[in-house]
Amino acid sequence: MSGRRLEAVRRLVVKVGSSLITAGSSGLDSERIRVLADELAALGAAGTEVALVSSGAIVAGMARLGRRERPRSIPETQAAAAVGQSALMQQYETAFARHGRLVAQVLLTRADLSARTRYLNARNTLNTLLACGVLPIINENDTVAVDEIKVGDNDNLSALVAQLIDADLLVLLTDVDGLYRGNPRRDAGATKLDVVEAITPDIERLCWADAGQIAIGGMATKLEAAQKAVASGIPLVIANGHRPGELTALLRGEPIGTYFAPRTDRLAARKRWIGFAVAPQGRLVVDAGAKRAVTERGKSLLPSGVVDIEGDFDAGEVVALCAADGDAAEFARGVVNFDAQELRKIKRVKSSDIERVLGYKSFDEVVHRDNLVLL
Repeated sequence: MSGRRLEAVRRLVVKVGSSLITAGSSGLDSERIRVLADELAALGAAGTEVALVSSGAIVAGMARLGRRERPRSIPETQAAAAVGQSALMQQYETAFARHGRLVAQVLLTRADLSARTRYLNARNTLNTLLACGVLPIINENDTVAVDEIKVGDNDNLSALVAQLIDADLLVLLTDVDGLYRGNPRRDAGATKLDVVEAITPDIERLCWADAGQIAIGGMATKLEAAQKAVASGIPLVIANGHRPGELTALLRGEPIGTYFAPRTDRLAARKRWIGFAVAPQGRLVVDAGAKRAVTERGKSLLPSGVVDIEGDFDAGEVVALCAADGDAAEFARGVVNFDAQELRKIKRVKSSDIERVLGYKSFDEVVHRDNLVLL
C-alpha cells in the first residue's frame, strides 16, 4: 500500500466499460448493472459523491436492432447509440430506484469540453446535480459525435470529467486486476503493479491491446486517462469490475488494483482545461533555450525562442509547444497571444522589436506563463 493516498475521497468518478455491463452482443446485463448500482448507492449513502461514466449504449442498441457485429459506418453507429442510450438509462434508473436514488443522463462531446463557456456550463450542471444528491451518468454523445468532436473513448472522457468536477479519485473498472508486467490472460507469471509513481516510457511499454470485438480501448487508453488525471493532481486506480465490493474495499484502504499517484501540485481548473480539454489548433516549435526557460525556470514563451509555426490559428486559441532538438514530442500547451500569420513575422524576434515588425504590440509574450501547462 506504500504510496497510496486515499484518506479522504469525498467525490469519486467511476468508469465502467461495455464488457462489464453487457452480455456480449446479447445486450445489457441487468444483474451486473444492479450489483454496480448497489455498491455505488451504498457509497453515496456513506457520504461519497459519485459520478458514473458508463459505456454500453451502442451494444444495447445493437441488441435491440438485432445486430451481432459492431457497426462500421458512423450513421449506423450513431443509430445504434440512439436506440441503446435510452435502454441503458432505463436499466440504471431501475437499479438505483431500489435505493431511492435519482440519476441524470449527461451526454458530452469534445466540443462541449473544448469551448470554455460550454465547459463551464457542463461543470456547473454536474456540480448542481451532485449537490442535489443526484448521481450523474455520463457518456459520450455518440448520436452526434464524429471524429472531429469525439473524445474517442470513455477512459479519456472519465479523466476529463474528473478534472471537470474536481474529483478526489478516478477509478477505471475493467476486466483485469490492474496494470501488469505482461498479459495476465496469456502469461500466468505476469505480475501486477501495486503503485505507479510516474508514467515513464517503461510503464507505457507495458500496454497490451486485447480488446474484444465489442469493447473499444484497452490498457493504452487507460494510461492516457491516467496521464490526464495525475497531471491534474487526481489519483487514478485501475481495478477489476467483475468483483463485487471492489470500490468499497478500495476506499477502505485495501491495496486494490493499480494506483497511479497524482502530481503534488494540483492544477487550477483553467489550466486543466488548457492542458487536456482542448485540442491544440497548431504547433509552435521552439529552440532548446526556450524549452529550458519554460520547463525549468517557469518562464513565459517569448517570440525569440520560436523557430517554426505549424497550422493556422487565431490569437486566444490553444497551441502545442514542441522542441526543435530532434524530439518532436509535445511538452506543453498554452493559449497563444498572436495568430499564426503574426507569429510567422515575429518568430526569432526580441519582444522589444515586435512593434517595429508588426506596427503594433499588444503583448510581449507569445504564451504567458499563466496560460501555459507543462505536460
